[in-house]
Amino acid sequence: MRRREVIALIGGAAAWPLGAYAQETTLPLIGFLSSRSPEDSKPHTEGFLRGLRSFGYIDGRTAKIEYRWANGRYDLLPNLAAELLKLKPAVIASGGGAPSARAAKTATPSIPVLFVTSGSVEEELVASLNRPGANLSGVDLMSGDLTGKRFQLLEQLVPAGRAMGFLSNSKGIEPALRIKGAEGAAETSGRRLQVVDATTDAELDLAVAKLAQSEVAGLVVMNDPFFDARRELLIRLTAQSSIAAIYHIREFPVEGGLMSYGASLVDAYNLMGVQVGRVLKGAQVADLPVVRPTKFELVINLKTAKALGLTVPPSLFAQADEVIE
Repeated sequence: MRRREVIALIGGAAAWPLGAYAQETTLPLIGFLSSRSPEDSKPHTEGFLRGLRSFGYIDGRTAKIEYRWANGRYDLLPNLAAELLKLKPAVIASGGGAPSARAAKTATPSIPVLFVTSGSVEEELVASLNRPGANLSGVDLMSGDLTGKRFQLLEQLVPAGRAMGFLSNSKGIEPALRIKGAEGAAETSGRRLQVVDATTDAELDLAVAKLAQSEVAGLVVMNDPFFDARRELLIRLTAQSSIAAIYHIREFPVEGGLMSYGASLVDAYNLMGVQVGRVLKGAQVADLPVVRPTKFELVINLKTAKALGLTVPPSLFAQADEVIE
């Protein structure tokens, strides 16, 4: 080999790492902020990544994602959002409901923020669903609007006449609005409603124990990321107290809870990934309407129903999208 070729080869080899580094540093940076835990969010995160892939963005290859998780500690979110801002992301994906979205909105008035939450208008995250304005848009699950529907579904399964319970998180997403929905459903059915509040694991223990002492017929659990992150604990506490409970996402009955009614979180995170992809391709976030789900799923765990001594009526079976044997 000629000396000139050897020098060129060595020079090319030396330059390659620099070229690779330069390419890596030009990858768009996506900040991912969530009030949940990574373990709890695994299927949802996979849905988000699928949405990104549909626009050609793959973590580590054509984009870079920096994750920050609050693990149910809403008080950590402002600092986590500030950490992400220091990295200068092109866009922030905000999972885990209004607490995450609010922290991102407070942190930056300019970087696009795409969220998955409920009550985005009521929480004043956006001006309206069709014209969100400012730098936020995303997916609104409408979950809070379904509190009364969950009450009605559970009522078909539990003994008539007895009181119902509602588990609220006073630090969560519009608790007063959720409680109002439960109170309206209870008034319509003529049942007494007992509202209990929990913001920590210890308070969850006390709240479920209080409901058990009151011998409530069933429990409607407020849609809230804190409760989602404590899914295993909630399922165990209600089972030990023989309380029939309904939740907002299918992950609860899949893991042993009685039933759920709501939109698919996996689908919602997929849609958020799609919106992030659109923004990275040049779309203006203020021009992206907030997406709302068109399908809601009722999931019943038949094994749990039998363990609680409940018989699922044919009318409820007919409404179920999924029955777990």
